[in-house]
Amino acid sequence: MCSDLVSIITPTYNCAKFIEETIRSVQAQTYQNWEMIISDDCSTDNTKEIIAPYLANDARIKYICNEKNSGAATTRNNALRVAKGRWIAFLDSDDLWLPEKLEKQIAFMEKNGYAFSYTKYSEIDEFSNELNIEISGPRKISKCGMYAYCWPGCLTVMYDARVVGLIQIADIKKNNDYAMWLKVIHKTRCYLLPECLAKYRRGRVGSISTHSYSALIKWHYRLFREADNKGRFSSAILTFVNLCFGCLKKIVYVKK
Repeated sequence: MCSDLVSIITPTYNCAKFIEETIRSVQAQTYQNWEMIISDDCSTDNTKEIIAPYLANDARIKYICNEKNSGAATTRNNALRVAKGRWIAFLDSDDLWLPEKLEKQIAFMEKNGYAFSYTKYSEIDEFSNELNIEISGPRKISKCGMYAYCWPGCLTVMYDARVVGLIQIADIKKNNDYAMWLKVIHKTRCYLLPECLAKYRRGRVGSISTHSYSALIKWHYRLFREADNKGRFSSAILTFVNLCFGCLKKIVYVKK
């Protein structure tokens, strides 16, 4: 494990339209000691052709591909197994970072002795236009707090692999990022860096933000039942609690 290296986990599937902008936002980081592991779930578009020049010209960018289309959970798991860095960060292939994201987050964690953190983020549309929406969350998240709701945006999370170790999650279709945080929170609490340092692309066809509430309820139940091995009653209660705290988040932590 490289003590100052950041391993950036970037799963991708048919994101040729966006992935170049995502890569450039990583290359623009003021903190330059990173590796970007692009883990491809057998894209059927020209994703590989788009990233080929970056692979040829920047040795920090790595590319791996599943043997068959396997879903986001398996795709993230594969990238985590080859990651070499102390710091593990996550950036989906249609999202963006601001240039000081890594530098500020590492400094925040080292100064305070934190092993798990997240930041504020804003939302953009399919064409990278700002939607003037900023998302935050609690300053400190305990185990109970994380089970109550998935507060961190995946694109903002970083953890210290020396404390957390290797995380591998169950093969669930949705909410696999939340499944990861539920594993990490058993090792250490999560803390908010209250700066907006990332941009989440909302409304892309196929993204979770475009699905119905009934689908979200089903996926939350399956998360607790299948990925976290909770009983039926506990899974139902936790799903209900998540719905309640989801409403609270919109009131308290979403600023327009």
